[in-house]
Parts: sequence; structure tokens; C-alpha cells
Amino acid sequence: MKYLPAIAGVLLGLLFAFASLAYFFNLMGDQPPPAKDSATEHFFIALGTTGYLTFVKVLELIGAVLVAIPATRRIGLLILGPIVVNIIAVHGLIMGGGFANPMIIAVIVLPLYLVWVERRAFLAYLRGGVPPA
Repeated sequence: MKYLPAIAGVLLGLLFAFASLAYFFNLMGDQPPPAKDSATEHFFIALGTTGYLTFVKVLELIGAVLVAIPATRRIGLLILGPIVVNIIAVHGLIMGGGFANPMIIAVIVLPLYLVWVERRAFLAYLRGGVPPA
């Protein structure tokens, strides 16, 4: 049971590292385009043309490395937290569901588990104190 957080951290780190590296090295190939004039199409055009997606992918890679290392897991979770919320929002609000995908389930469950494991430290941050080692 004591190795479970380490395994979850490495899995989450690998998941986000692969997603960001696949973007940078164009490993995903040609994906089918979203429906013409849909909210999804407009959203991804805005992300792609402004460079915002590149910024997010850099943060994903940094967060992936940090969350995989136990000593830096908390800061990695703080970086990946807003990205996870954005992934959930995009899939729920813009793309209209799609939560049955195993990758989306992992992106939701793994950080929640790691935040639960580190809850005392995060509560100490909220109280303005020093988190336990």
C-alpha cells in the first residue's frame, strides 16, 4: 500500500509526458477533424492559432516530470490541477461527454488519489502553515 502513491505518480507523469511529447513531435498523426462550424472546431482553432496549446503542453511536461518524483509531487499536482480541470471542462462542456475513455478516467482518478494522499500537506498550505515533510 505504501508504493501505491509512487505508482500513481509515475503513471500520471507518464500519461501527461506522453501527451505533451506526442504534441511536440507530432506523434498522433492526422486526427479526424471535428465537425464543421462546431464549438469543438472553434475551440481548437483558437488554441492552435494563438500558441496557447503549446504553452499548456509545456506546463504538462513540467508537471509530468514533477509529479513522477515523490519529493516534488505536490508542486507537480499544483501545476497539473488546472490542466486536469480544463480537460474535464472541455470534454464535458465543449465536446459533449466522452468520459468513458480510459485515458480521461485516469486523468480524473489519479490526481484525485494523489491529492487525497497529500491532503495534510495541502491543508497546511491553505492554513498558511508549513506542510509536513
